[in-house]
Amino acid sequence: MQKQVMQRQSVQSSALNSAGYDPSSKILELEFRDSGGVWQYFGFSNASFKKFISAESLGHFFVTQIKGKYPEIRIR
Repeated sequence: MQKQVMQRQSVQSSALNSAGYDPSSKILELEFRDSGGVWQYFGFSNASFKKFISAESLGHFFVTQIKGKYPEIRIR
């Protein structure tokens, strides 16, 4: 599992500060607004990232489609 921080873009979300995605390693990286924690989620497909980043609510998408469904590690 990777522990290297990737480049993230700011996102419009009450739950998240930023999101990044590496299609070659299929890693989604999220920075959370409340805790400031940065987590990586593994095995996240490019199609799933496109759905996530275009979702009306990134926080809702995270809770219903990502949390607990992918291997994860907190890197910060």
